[in-house]
Amino acid sequence: MTNTHPCLPPNSLRALATDFDGTLAHDGAVSETTLHALQRLKEAGYKLLLVTGRELNDLAATFPQMNLFDLMVLENGPVLYEPATGKMDLLAPQPSVEFVTRLIQKGMPVQVGKVIVATWEPHESEVLATIKELGLDLQVIFNKGAVMILPGGINKATGLRAALGVLGLEAVEVAGVGDAENDHAFLELCGWSVAVANALPAIREKVHHVTAADHGDGVVEMIDCLLTPRPLQA
Repeated sequence: MTNTHPCLPPNSLRALATDFDGTLAHDGAVSETTLHALQRLKEAGYKLLLVTGRELNDLAATFPQMNLFDLMVLENGPVLYEPATGKMDLLAPQPSVEFVTRLIQKGMPVQVGKVIVATWEPHESEVLATIKELGLDLQVIFNKGAVMILPGGINKATGLRAALGVLGLEAVEVAGVGDAENDHAFLELCGWSVAVANALPAIREKVHHVTAADHGDGVVEMIDCLLTPRPLQA
């Protein structure tokens, strides 16, 4: 399925959905060139959506330009946030206090968001054992060494669907870009899926297009492609 050249997105696209770490950002920072490209796309009438595993406070401390985005899907799917208004919607239940306490008691490093609970490899076996012990409907999602625990059935795709409902868009109208395991679900949903050059092989193999450049430069390359006039498609 992968197509590295030429870059031929459908004419029907009206929005960009992008991952943050490893895609838009490199080592947590977004370049001025990438920010400028996002602004150009926004001025051209595209809706911008950020789809990330990060929590809001963590992201805000790293990325002060959040207002560029119309909507943000946070914590790998269960949280919708509108930067312009500060409105937040939870799409799933908050984590069980008993579950979090049990993980801490087992000596794991634990980070807790509005919905997500996160730790790191190699603690996944202990996490799964704890989920089983407590009989909880939780799932484990991996992302480059991070172990993210979420309610069953929640991922970046479910969050993106909810965001598109708010914006009145269809998934086929979205260009998506990412780099890692947890991006697969939402990229599969998009009408045109793209991997930046530094993406994991399993992601590069499943998308419509792979950029020549990595990280934010790859997103700029993608945006340039979206803004290049294309012939009408039958």
